[in-house]
Amino acid sequence: MDLKNKVALVTGAGRRIGRAIALELAARGASIAVHYRTSHAEADGVVAGILANGGKAQAFRTNLERVAEIERMVAEVLDAFGRIDILVNSASVFAPTPLNEITELEWNTNLDTNLKAPFFLAKFAGTAMRRQGAGKIINLADWAGIRPYKDYLPYSVSRSGLIGLTKALAKELAPEVQVNCIALGLVMPPEKYTKDEVDRLVARTLTKKLGTLEDVTRAVIFFCETDFATGSVLTLEGGRLLV
Repeated sequence: MDLKNKVALVTGAGRRIGRAIALELAARGASIAVHYRTSHAEADGVVAGILANGGKAQAFRTNLERVAEIERMVAEVLDAFGRIDILVNSASVFAPTPLNEITELEWNTNLDTNLKAPFFLAKFAGTAMRRQGAGKIINLADWAGIRPYKDYLPYSVSRSGLIGLTKALAKELAPEVQVNCIALGLVMPPEKYTKDEVDRLVARTLTKKLGTLEDVTRAVIFFCETDFATGSVLTLEGGRLLV
């Protein structure tokens, strides 16, 4: 797929990895639907930056825990841009949840945002893509979906589910739509992590370094541009799974 003049919906695009993906897709000629929930100012900043560089972008506020809002957002993006060619499911929640302290709310928050929302986004956007005859869906997961983190049970389950969802969607939406997944490792550590905590995590990788935003955006671009990969899971975690 040539990205020029295509339309990409990127969730969680106001901050961190989602922001980097949105800006990279825009730099390659795509129009960007910038999803956010609470990061209003940041999302407006992403839109302003894209517009200043001659691109097209618009922000859309949506609570991804509510299916009706997801459906509404997809319809609004289609009204605004006329089509959706690329969906990047980047938004997620991540917080420690020791087993004995897990509540129903914490379980639902993790599964709703990290798994249910990508499914319904793919369902609604994927339907539009199939009508167009082509589309790309890229899910950002975590290597915890392959080897669970201790004390992050709902999060790890949601990431494992997202990997399975990628493969199931690849079958359901073929041949028009290709669906792939990137299982990330240590790229942008949570802001609350101390330097010592980050250093300990880096030491557990084979590469002995953090991943970069460029590593992630290059992987996203690859899955957008190739028409042959579908149902694939790219582990981008510095060899942590081998340690």
